[in-house]
Amino acid sequence: MNGDNGLGPPPEILDCTIRDGGYANNWDFSPALVRDAYRALSKSGVDYVELGFLRDAATPGRGPWHCLDEALLREVTDNIQGARVCAICDFGTITAQNLPPRAESVVELVRVAAHKKNLRAAVELLAEIRGRGYRTSLQCMGYSTYSAEEKREAVVLVRDSGLDYVYIADSYGAMLPFQVRDLLAPFLELPGIKVGFHPHNNLQMTFANTLEALAAGVNVLDCTIYGMGRGAGNLHTEILLAYLQRQGRQRYNVVPILTCIQQHFLAKKGATPWGYQLPYMISGMFDLHPNYSRDLLAASGGDMEAVWTAMGYLRELNPVGYQKELADRLVQFGFVSHPRPGHAAAAAERPEEPAPPVPYAGRHRGRDILVLANGPSLRTHREAIAEFIRRYEPVVLGANYLAGLFVPDYHAFVNLPRFTAYHQTVDPASRLLVGANILGQVRSDRLPADYEVLRFLDRDADFSLCAGVIGANCRSVSVLLAGVALVMGAGRIFVAGMDGYLNKDVVRSTLFYDETFDIVEHASLVEQHRKNEQYLRQIDRYFVEHGGEGIHILTPTTHTAFHKGLENYI
Repeated sequence: MNGDNGLGPPPEILDCTIRDGGYANNWDFSPALVRDAYRALSKSGVDYVELGFLRDAATPGRGPWHCLDEALLREVTDNIQGARVCAICDFGTITAQNLPPRAESVVELVRVAAHKKNLRAAVELLAEIRGRGYRTSLQCMGYSTYSAEEKREAVVLVRDSGLDYVYIADSYGAMLPFQVRDLLAPFLELPGIKVGFHPHNNLQMTFANTLEALAAGVNVLDCTIYGMGRGAGNLHTEILLAYLQRQGRQRYNVVPILTCIQQHFLAKKGATPWGYQLPYMISGMFDLHPNYSRDLLAASGGDMEAVWTAMGYLRELNPVGYQKELADRLVQFGFVSHPRPGHAAAAAERPEEPAPPVPYAGRHRGRDILVLANGPSLRTHREAIAEFIRRYEPVVLGANYLAGLFVPDYHAFVNLPRFTAYHQTVDPASRLLVGANILGQVRSDRLPADYEVLRFLDRDADFSLCAGVIGANCRSVSVLLAGVALVMGAGRIFVAGMDGYLNKDVVRSTLFYDETFDIVEHASLVEQHRKNEQYLRQIDRYFVEHGGEGIHILTPTTHTAFHKGLENYI
């Protein structure tokens, strides 16, 4: 194509409304709508219109554009001159032998979408399709998740392929503008092949990313009318055309598309909504298939925070495409189905056992209190935590082994093996707190004269307070200490080193030190994390309902609802 007004060659535009938009309405478009859309796109200056999927066999329950046949294609395109017809297939759903020769088909360009594990086989399939007379394109799905080596291998594969087009697809809507040029550049340097870009709008970046792709020299751009597509949708055809038209590209005319939107797509969007939504923003931010956020949101009953936490964990597993068994496993582990704490009723619950007076109750009323847990961040952020302590002079409550990193005002144990292993590391300047649950098992010669009993009821119940006694075990001493901070009268409660247990390894990797006597299987850690989260929520709610700010975890944590980083304070 020739350039317009000296602006240089314009990009080719491929509209894939009927194919990609079909994810929103199950490919249930009337032939009249498709014909009107094809006519409008041809008038507007679009180069290709992708009208659906090629498959060896139809899928029951899907609309007609999910498995194209020639008679349907001719019905919607006959006697309309303009855009060339394109069709796509997912790798593994078609063989070249099932395609008619190009001379007998309306379709001119065939695209094959493949994940990285199938790229080589997809290129071989495209070679067979090219042998039947079609132009060919490879769609590299999820390209932003490729490793550096996988990207190099893809470039070499495409270089020697003889393809007409290669596409970088922002499959999960995760790309940001500063990433686009570097992702496209290696392919743009290849001779004899055009490079396309297919963006998704999870982060509302399709147009910004497209402008970056244009500046980088991309040859082909994908878009859909009114952005119609799965979830957050795609680059809007009308925005792209309007922009190019306003830049002086005389071949483009956005008005036919605006009219088509008014006639068909306003009502279509009302019936089957698409566009920016929080679940798809989350999937885009973690560069994961949108079905994960969709299914996890349904399983959680609409709990956005639980979905965010689960997606962060899932990102560590680096899945390819959508694997339903992974989503099911997250639900099974309790990531998105944990019970929400009760309202003030839990706080009003009274312990069943009488309790002696709690000597530290109200002792530090109005003071900042900092709880030190034992996650790796306690060591990696040691200097920043120390600066926080210097600036705010909080009362410091330490849990278990601290390795001399800090000298807390109080040093607490509620686990007998840990007390036995680490009690001698307690600094003389720290007051020892010993859980009532283990006091009877501790030899008196191991206790200093001024130790105090940490008062709580060792039961798996909701958090409650009565006369300074905590009515639950809180599962973890550092979580329990957040409750103790309440008892002491904290004005603000801070926590450092509470990283959470959402990782793939055994418990030693959740501590800043090695520990061999308490290795826990990963599934148990997920349950422990869930219970800790539940108690943190209950303590936080109690604190807020009694006039406090809530709990602030200062260091990186998978208890994301409570994170307020050190950067906010120092």
